[in-house]
Amino acid sequence: QVQLVESGGGLVQPGGSLRLSCAASGSIFKIYPMGWYRQAPGKQRDLVAAIASGGSTNYADSVKGRFTISRDNAKNTVYLQMNSLKSEDTAVYYCNNWGFRPWDWGQGTQVTVSS
Repeated sequence: QVQLVESGGGLVQPGGSLRLSCAASGSIFKIYPMGWYRQAPGKQRDLVAAIASGGSTNYADSVKGRFTISRDNAKNTVYLQMNSLKSEDTAVYYCNNWGFRPWDWGQGTQVTVSS
């Protein structure tokens, strides 16, 4: 089982930037596609961005051109660079594998975009 720890969230003004990190335990991390997901209050958890083990990426339409997902397999870490943040990006952000049975979810990291 892989353990996931997300960090980097916070309060930011509209138009600002944040960089989220997700540290994963276990050497199997590097062979899995990984995704960043978010869940706003009262809504379901949705995929925001995904990255294959080889580095190809996919993004939700709502974040294309603003968010960038990346990974460092040597550090067992996946990142989400978020630019031009909007109020509708406010949510708890989680990472997990993409396309496979989810590992246990971490605690997530809260992102609040507000002036």
